[in-house]
Amino acid sequence: MHRDFEAAMSFLNEGDDYLVVSHVQPDGDAISSTLAAAWLLDRLGKRVVLANQDPVPDRLRFLSGSERILSLDSLAPDLRFKRIVAVDCADFKRIGQLSERFAEGAELLNIDHHPTNDAYGVCNLIVPEAAATAQILFELIAASGHALDAAAAELLYTGLLTDTGGFRYSNTDTRVMQTAARLLEAGADGYRIADRLLETMTLPQLKLLRLGLNRMEFRFDDRVCSMLITPEDMAEIGAAPEDLEGLVNYARNVEGVEAGVLLKGLRDGSVKASLRSGGTLDVAAIASAFGGGGHIRAAGCRLEDDVQIEALLSAIGEALEPR
Repeated sequence: MHRDFEAAMSFLNEGDDYLVVSHVQPDGDAISSTLAAAWLLDRLGKRVVLANQDPVPDRLRFLSGSERILSLDSLAPDLRFKRIVAVDCADFKRIGQLSERFAEGAELLNIDHHPTNDAYGVCNLIVPEAAATAQILFELIAASGHALDAAAAELLYTGLLTDTGGFRYSNTDTRVMQTAARLLEAGADGYRIADRLLETMTLPQLKLLRLGLNRMEFRFDDRVCSMLITPEDMAEIGAAPEDLEGLVNYARNVEGVEAGVLLKGLRDGSVKASLRSGGTLDVAAIASAFGGGGHIRAAGCRLEDDVQIEALLSAIGEALEPR
């Protein structure tokens, strides 16, 4: 078990300088957890640098402190970090090129909620039943004795909202709702956050949705639905990677579909596959077989060619329970 909050607090108290990182192409939970970890370190009197290989998505720039998250290129070339806090990274490689800035012998605190996390830190705070990494940070901040202010509450609420699909996914349990209530009491503006993240679409998002719906393919008696978006599509539309967020859910939400798959072509010829399950199908296990991971109902992996794409889709079909 890797859920020792006391050990995590000891790690945060022992040093003076910290780098806080999250996974490449960060989502709402990644950004909010990065900023919440920094909020706690600030109150512990630590010097903190926040960085990510990829930029903060435009739709998340309203979060307090988001301007503190630096790009890899903005870091001094010779700068190396000895104490790292990694949030929402299911495995070490998800940190990306930023790991090249870790000093030799660097020590890392790994805070995450993915069940496929392999405990790659010297200290690991992994709570698979947590709906979001932000929920773990809520409990860590409570353990620290520091009272949440409105800004921190909004950060944590954002992570909880996005990783539960607006409190609609199966990971929305009583603990989630109790945490959300505490965050609202602390000053989070739930309406403003939900309106910004769930009710507002950019024009590129709308164009990608139209394209994805037109390209839906159904397999295995219409129980699996997939969509393909190419690099050329992204360039023609002028879309950013963040504009694809949530698109795979449209494949999953079709009546009778048990697994939705979004295939996003990358410039190097590989394909990023996002998998969603609407029932008992464990897509994390399937993604793990292809070098990926995630949650039972939401996972992803990277595929090298069309052969692997077909192998993935076949693996999904084979995993379906007989009707």
